[in-house]
Amino acid sequence: MEWFTGSGYWLSRLVLQRALAAVYLVAFLAALLQFRALIGERGMLPVPRFTGRVPFRRSPGVFHLHYSDRFFAGWASAGALLSAAVVAGGADAVPLWASMLMWTALWVMYLSIVNVGQTWYGFGWESLLLEAGFLAVFLGNARTDPPILVLWLLRWLLFRVEFGAGLIKMRGDSCWRDLTCLYYHHETQPMPGPLSWYFHRLPRPLHRVETAANHVAQLVVPLGLFAPQPVASLAAGVIICTQLWLVTSGNFAWLNWLTIVLAFSAVDGTALAGLLRLPRHVPLAGPPLWFEVLVLAATALVAVLSWWPARNMLSHHQRMNMSFNALHLVNTYGAFGSINRRRHEVVVEGTDEERLTRETVWREYGFKGKPGDPRRLPRQFAPYHLRLDWMMWFAGISPAYAEPWFGPFVERLLLGDPATLRLLRHNPFPDAPPTHVRARVYLYRFTTRRERRETGAWWHRTLEHEFLPPVALRR
Repeated sequence: MEWFTGSGYWLSRLVLQRALAAVYLVAFLAALLQFRALIGERGMLPVPRFTGRVPFRRSPGVFHLHYSDRFFAGWASAGALLSAAVVAGGADAVPLWASMLMWTALWVMYLSIVNVGQTWYGFGWESLLLEAGFLAVFLGNARTDPPILVLWLLRWLLFRVEFGAGLIKMRGDSCWRDLTCLYYHHETQPMPGPLSWYFHRLPRPLHRVETAANHVAQLVVPLGLFAPQPVASLAAGVIICTQLWLVTSGNFAWLNWLTIVLAFSAVDGTALAGLLRLPRHVPLAGPPLWFEVLVLAATALVAVLSWWPARNMLSHHQRMNMSFNALHLVNTYGAFGSINRRRHEVVVEGTDEERLTRETVWREYGFKGKPGDPRRLPRQFAPYHLRLDWMMWFAGISPAYAEPWFGPFVERLLLGDPATLRLLRHNPFPDAPPTHVRARVYLYRFTTRRERRETGAWWHRTLEHEFLPPVALRR
């Protein structure tokens, strides 16, 4: 079937696959380095407790069959090693069937982690990585021409990411319609980056231009992904530039980077090769019949499963970042349907005094990514995902978001749990755990230019109310 492949996309596929494997690598490393405190046997939301009440059919994965912290560490380490091998070209150095098995293994391994990750893995980019990883199974490798159908499925995925996000904004907060959302977003986003203060201090007319450009990038440009070349490549280029703008203005784990990766499915590989002075056409073998059958079957499956996200996008009650099946295939996406006008941060403190008085000295725990010390410049962590820091942002919005895990978190601080303390930047009690821990809510805002010059602080904070009164372990 001559129409089945597009040899001109050999370089686009190469970039897409290697970059996707790099995202997998980051995801597995984040799981390996954080799981013990979050979902380990003695974690805040232990996997064994979860698998004991949730059946396999609702969260399929290997950890329903067996779980131990050592087994999880080995599983995540194996995923990281396999990802690194694919980044290095391992999937292109083996036969097609072996390459497909490697990509399938990555998908199954990360699916197993996500399906027991509970609250810590309830982010849209987890499903996005799994959906993109599933489609990568059918992209072939350097020994065969790229299958056009899978490239179109990847464009359909990218379209849903961008167009769904654009629709949720227009249907959601009124500030998206009156072009004022960027007055607040850079300051109130979950985890600001080192340039977020500067973005927030841009003149307000530029913020309105930012917002209008976002609508064009998410509601108009994605339509060009389905146009002939070079229009599709131009659309992909605009999406890439927009995502790089978001990368510089905040920390959104691998969401922006994965969106950039998907955009290469629409880039004309022949033109890209010419730009990089590489061969425009590389002679590749036609795919075997069994591979064509598998690609057609996967295309049919995605087409059927697309009914639910397509209906969701057209609905006035559109939902964002939702999976319609336990395998996280063909999901719905979206972000920031509403924008916070004020930033509330939960500040966690401890004391080593046995008896509490008005003179009790409280010392603050420092988090790696979320705002804490007003004089500390926000750091860049994306594409790495600091799961605890992100959930602390949700806790500042409403205590209900923190109900399942905040109590266990505080308990582990009182115990001086090493795995939990490794998630933090600063432990004010290095010699012995505190006797009491409390949490208070502060209103944070970026300092003005004058305040920044006079104090050297990036944030100004004002105490608002108590989040958790002082608590101690029962003796």
